[in-house]
Amino acid sequence: MNSKKYMIDLFSGCGGLSHGFEQAGFECILGIDYDQPALDTFAHNHPHAQAIKLDLSSEESIQRIVKEVGKKNIDLIVAGPPCQGFSLTGTRNENDKRNTLFYSVFKLAAIVKPKYIIIENVPGIATLYQGKARKAILEEFDKLGYTCSEKLLYAPDYGIPQIRKRMFFVGVLGEDVFEFPSATHDKSNYVTCEQAISDLPSLKDDLGREITDYSCEPSSEYQKIMRDGADRLYNHVGTSHTDLVVSVIKQVPEGGNHKDLPEGVGTSRKFNEAWTRYHSQKPSKTIDTGHRNHFHYRWHRVPTARENARLQSFPDRFHFVGPKTQQYKQIGNAVPPMLGYVLGKKILELDASNS
Repeated sequence: MNSKKYMIDLFSGCGGLSHGFEQAGFECILGIDYDQPALDTFAHNHPHAQAIKLDLSSEESIQRIVKEVGKKNIDLIVAGPPCQGFSLTGTRNENDKRNTLFYSVFKLAAIVKPKYIIIENVPGIATLYQGKARKAILEEFDKLGYTCSEKLLYAPDYGIPQIRKRMFFVGVLGEDVFEFPSATHDKSNYVTCEQAISDLPSLKDDLGREITDYSCEPSSEYQKIMRDGADRLYNHVGTSHTDLVVSVIKQVPEGGNHKDLPEGVGTSRKFNEAWTRYHSQKPSKTIDTGHRNHFHYRWHRVPTARENARLQSFPDRFHFVGPKTQQYKQIGNAVPPMLGYVLGKKILELDASNS
């Protein structure tokens, strides 16, 4: 009897969410996205899965997925539909076509009938446009016979060293109610930037290479977890800054930003996140898809792709492929794998209680 728990990752990006679920015990068989560079990274880290470039707004794409699934029983569909229409940093256009892509999740679910469906998005999906998107999602779950639970998860509460909030909808086929996992951390023991990345080479005198060796032993429990299964370090390449940029970074105190700079310094960037230096004793700010505005708590440079990946809870054995700018983009767009892990464990507990 096959005991494998199969899952599909829609709008997969590089596969952060599905990687976490796999760590919990699921097996991802399909990763679907329209961004080829992100799919290349997905394929590299999910060699047992198919990575397929599809436009999920089309009926043909849904049928293609059904064909690829074949006779396999799908236990779980996870999906992170594009969030530009709901994001605080987006244009918030109510008529943005990307705002309705979540319907494709339910079109597929109506055919393959998974036991569980998880949709994640930015917090704004619950409130913007008078909550229309949230209401529509809940209605679709109900139409297909799923009992839906929803919650805003705060990443530091689950051991992730980054201030990040994501909205999750978890649907269970039938009447069982999914209970979200309890927090494992609080303000007294949040994982800090220092605990996350202090073991990585400083790159003070050398920008580093795409593949290199560790320069020291792990100095925290989190670093041990991140380094488990990795014998070399990938994606830890520094950025060469101009003397002017370095001079400005040097004047930003730990945990500070542009507001802490002397009059007339750093005037080229004055928006909210400009010239933000992380604090060694706190989680990082939210990792975004760029790499120009946040700086290392100690070194006078932006974090490397690997440092950002650590702050997102990607283990070091997860390799990002493609140019450095693509690596930053993929990491910033991802859902922290550790959120996938804690949700996956909770689902498997519920599943076991029903078997």
